[in-house]
Amino acid sequence: MTNKQIFFTDVHKAELLDADVRNIEENEVLTETEYTVVSGGTERANIMGMKNAGGNKFPKSLGYCGVGRVLKVGSAVRSVAVGDRVLVYHGKHAKYNIRTEAEITKVEDDSIPSLDAAFVIIASMGLGGVRKLELELGESAMVMGLGLLGIFALQFCRLSGAYPVIAADLNPARRELALKLGADYAFDPSDPDFVEKVKSVTGGKGVNATVEVTGVSAAMKQAIECASWMGRISLLGCTRVSDCSVDYYQQVHRPGVKLIGAHNFVRPKVESYPHHWTHQDDCKAILSLIAAGRIQVAPIVSRVVSPEAAPRIYDQLCDDPAFPIGTVFDWRDIK
Repeated sequence: MTNKQIFFTDVHKAELLDADVRNIEENEVLTETEYTVVSGGTERANIMGMKNAGGNKFPKSLGYCGVGRVLKVGSAVRSVAVGDRVLVYHGKHAKYNIRTEAEITKVEDDSIPSLDAAFVIIASMGLGGVRKLELELGESAMVMGLGLLGIFALQFCRLSGAYPVIAADLNPARRELALKLGADYAFDPSDPDFVEKVKSVTGGKGVNATVEVTGVSAAMKQAIECASWMGRISLLGCTRVSDCSVDYYQQVHRPGVKLIGAHNFVRPKVESYPHHWTHQDDCKAILSLIAAGRIQVAPIVSRVVSPEAAPRIYDQLCDDPAFPIGTVFDWRDIK
């Protein structure tokens, strides 16, 4: 069987190429893709050959967030069967994917559109970052960076009972989207009065719980400046460059601020416990919240394009700071 798969073949270059589909092992599942979602921050860092993203080692193939149908299962697979609709964790932007059973989550509810389901894996990463903050009802929360992880993290902060929920992003369109999805305030972090505005809407106390999703060290510095006494900051964004000084005694140690590593791979693998859920349990929870109308996906979808447009899409990702966050590849007509 021949696959169609998007590869980063060099810095700033993406191509849709043919690839072979190997035989599956006993614990693996072969899926046929419906949709995959572009994760702008991670994929831009990889195609640009940035530090902490594999550097200039090409070719690369990404696409860790997708949904499809099961075509074949290994002899040891029990949780899914041929024909099931499933989430594909850390698959590729490809017509066919092979993943282990542990990386496949069945979409039980037929009422959930596949386009919505395609975003669940990346939403689960945002949820993992929010869980680690251990939010309590009535605490203030802020999300810095309104890409896909941030825009979902914002919705989870609101669902967790945070007030006010503050959104921060340089892009006015993303700030407007955040307000539509439940943010109480949306500020431009380039505003010279940004920290003062944040402290004002929190009654002068600062933010109890912040999700930092930009991966930009200057934003991390601002998050610390906005933190309350004994505030918590979840480091959800992958920092590529560290270039801002922080007075760790005055700004972190003395006020008791917690900096929490929230990389998606730091999760329990088998059993969830409070504030630390497995990947599959978080995905199932999000699917239920989407079905119940508690989480919105449709307003986040910017465009659905053919994988044949990959060279143009990734050129834009590399060059345009306003790259549409909800960019989806539709694989259903790819042969």
